[in-house]
Formats: sequence, C-alpha cells, structure tokens
Amino acid sequence: MEIGWRSFSLSAAGSKTELGTAGGECLSLRERRLGWLKSTRLYLVCDAKPGGRSLEEVLRAALKNGVDIAQLRDKNAKESELVEAGRVFRRLCDAYDALFIVNDRPDLALACGADGLHVGQNDQSIEEARKIVGPDLIIGRSTHSPAQLRDAEGCDYISVGPVFETPTKPDYTPVGLKLVTMAAELATLPFFAIGGIDSGSLPQVLEAGAERVAVVRAIADASKPAEATRELRTLIDEVTES
Repeated sequence: MEIGWRSFSLSAAGSKTELGTAGGECLSLRERRLGWLKSTRLYLVCDAKPGGRSLEEVLRAALKNGVDIAQLRDKNAKESELVEAGRVFRRLCDAYDALFIVNDRPDLALACGADGLHVGQNDQSIEEARKIVGPDLIIGRSTHSPAQLRDAEGCDYISVGPVFETPTKPDYTPVGLKLVTMAAELATLPFFAIGGIDSGSLPQVLEAGAERVAVVRAIADASKPAEATRELRTLIDEVTES
C-alpha cells in the first residue's frame, strides 16, 4: 500500500474520498474535483521522462512529499509513450490522493481517465475543450497578461506566468511579480503562479500574493526530487497555514 505525504497532512477540505459528501448529500464527480482543487498548493508539470529519468521514480517522490496536483505535458513523446505515461500518472495520483491533469489533449485526458485538462492561449477554446471532455473534468488555462487574467470565463483554474525567465517558455516575456499580485487581488478562480520558480525565488512569489505554485524544473530536474519537493512544500505551508 502506498502511503504518502497527504496521508499525514490532510487539509481542512479532507481527502478526495472524504469530499464525496457534503452535509449528507452526495457530490457530483465535478464537485468533488473542484473541492479538491481548492485545497491544492503545489503543482508539478512534467514530461514522460522528467530529467531523463524514470517517471515512476520522480513522480512518486514528488507526490509522496507534497505535490497534490500533477500535469502530464510532453510535446515530443510518441502516442504510445504518452498513453503509458498517462497510466503511471493515474495510478500514482490515485495512490497519493492527487489530481491528474493532461496538457493540451482532450482525447488523451479522456483516454487516461484524467481529472482535468490544461489548455494554453493558443490551444482550443474553453468551450471547444468542454464539448470534448464533458462536464466532469476540470479545465485550467494559461494566462500571461492582465487582459487574459480578466478573460478566464469558463475555466476552473488559471496559471499566471511565466513569472521569471524559463527555458520551458522561451517565447514568452516574463510577467514578473506584478501580475501575481494582480491575480491575488482580482482572480475569482484558484490560480497557480508558474515560470522559473524554485526554492530561492518562491518566497518572493508567495509574498506577492500567490497561495498556489506550479513548478517544472525545480522538481523534475532536481538531483533529489523528494528533498526538493519537501523544501518547496514547507515554504508554501509556512505562508498559507500561518
């Protein structure tokens, strides 16, 4: 039996299983996912071979030590590799009570039994994505400007960034901490600050108003993913639980 970080530090919202009822009434699958989304704090985005290593190794280390939402994002993998990676994501996210998101591919999200889909500004519209995935999956959207931040109708959460320069988004100018502060003041949806964030820069991002953070290289490329995850999660919890 897999026992992870979440087993010992349940949020006030409770686990995904505990979110099955509210006030004696059964919640829909979508309502349960939305309830769990609100409790998330640390989001890992990674490909099928994070840091050139085994997905099983890196993803388990991350989920066991504080990641509570994980996204499969791989623009270069073969279809068969994506499906296999999706199976690993689903199995481990179930084991550690985390949400599983697929980037850009509604068909893959459905095929892998994902909890949600993430789309960028240049991908299909929220309306088009919703028609494909149906009502139960949560949908997130990337935002890179104040205008996009305000125009997030129809999605369930947003990412805000890239906050700092990052090789994962070489064509985007960093938005800086000002957009994070704006999101904290204006966003009506859960938002995740993303882009070039690591343990060194995380305190600035939290001070700017973020309560949720998404990372890529800070965990996927870390020599010790478990330790890197624990350090990030500790920093977040010190701020959000104080």
